[in-house]
Amino acid sequence: MAVHRQQVRCYAKPVKKSKGKGKDMEEESQRDTTSKRSKGVTSDDLIPASQRIVASEEYKKAEGKMQTALEWFRKEVAGLETRATGRVTPALLSPVRVKVPGAPDARGVRLEEVATVGVKEGTTLLVTVFEEHTLKYVEQGIYDAKIPSVTPQKVDNRTIKIPVPKPTVETRNALYTGAARTAEDARVQLRKHHQALLKKENIAKHSPDFSTYQALLDKSLAELDKILAHLKKTTG
Repeated sequence: MAVHRQQVRCYAKPVKKSKGKGKDMEEESQRDTTSKRSKGVTSDDLIPASQRIVASEEYKKAEGKMQTALEWFRKEVAGLETRATGRVTPALLSPVRVKVPGAPDARGVRLEEVATVGVKEGTTLLVTVFEEHTLKYVEQGIYDAKIPSVTPQKVDNRTIKIPVPKPTVETRNALYTGAARTAEDARVQLRKHHQALLKKENIAKHSPDFSTYQALLDKSLAELDKILAHLKKTTG
């Protein structure tokens, strides 16, 4: 009996190549890199360093202290300017401190705390104390203030008059000299506030942020010089 053999050919199924696989892997790698770079970036990183500095609490505190020092100097100079122009106002006696017994401050109290100050005929100051026993302390306080051309004269147990002559050239020069000394004291205070700020923020001269802090001091010193220069024009 004849046996017929049938030959069957088997073919391997061709493997399809993923056309976009390499490209997809590359894009995924790029996304991972971008994601890593974006991590750790906050809104603060997008703000310029100078803006972050001036917005800091310590910077604002130092700026406030410097402004206070400048305002104090401005008021002192305003009083000197009034005297230099010959105008008679109660502000002429603003430097006076009265050392009454029991005062909480060893430097004394301000004159307006123990007396009123008025102007008579535009040339004379009248000081009237609230209590008679303080008159001698007020009189001594006026002497101690060493205000040029200001000499107290007792009228009665509660009143002191102070004739104010027109300022001479020597008087105006003395006023400016006194203001210049006061300005130097103010400069020292401004520099102290600046140094304290640098210390708190741990900023050295070679720091890239130093210029921002220095600008605050330079601005304050320039304002002080401007105030003093204006007085110089007034005193001639």
